[in-house]
Amino acid sequence: MDLRISDDPTRDAAVWIARRLRDSVRRRGSASLAVSGGSTAPPMFEALTELDVPWKSITIWQVDERVAPDGDPDRNAGQLAALPARAKPMPVTSADLRAAARRYGNGLPDRFDVIHLGMGPDGHTASWPPGHEVMDSERPVEVIGVFNGRARMTLTPPVVNAGRARVMLTHGKDKAELIERWLLRDPALPVTRLARTGTLVFIDPAAASRLPL
Repeated sequence: MDLRISDDPTRDAAVWIARRLRDSVRRRGSASLAVSGGSTAPPMFEALTELDVPWKSITIWQVDERVAPDGDPDRNAGQLAALPARAKPMPVTSADLRAAARRYGNGLPDRFDVIHLGMGPDGHTASWPPGHEVMDSERPVEVIGVFNGRARMTLTPPVVNAGRARVMLTHGKDKAELIERWLLRDPALPVTRLARTGTLVFIDPAAASRLPL
């Protein structure tokens, strides 16, 4: 795992993602980016739009999404409008969510070039609640029950860990203990299910305050 500590992890993460997307387009002619929602995502998306990114050659997918109507403020899909690329939001308004999850999973790229992730206060990433069976699923996309007030659709660990690169962005002193426990491989944290190889973690000094640096 590549841990990067800086005073502006949001900007640093955006710069790294932009560079990786340019490289992917240069190598393969296109690039795939899966993004998470949450409070850290919009500032990073804004930073990305200020950088040199070949948006016409990039397709954006969702790592996870809340089951809510189109336009609902709970939806992460509204954040995708900030990125000038073709977007494929999760079909969470479908009448048959499990069938919709199968279709979304069948349409995923073989490997994502970059997967952006965040970390919740319970150590979850994507929509993998602590102790939930979704973390052992072999299907690419799952619908889970209510988690933090909403049912969710999410990519599963096999898809996330198959990505060419994972970028975790989180910050703040409230994440310091979680970062420490993650690096110590605490099995109680869902984030521990992430493959370490190919994972970059961008945090600020406050989030790194419990690390033996």
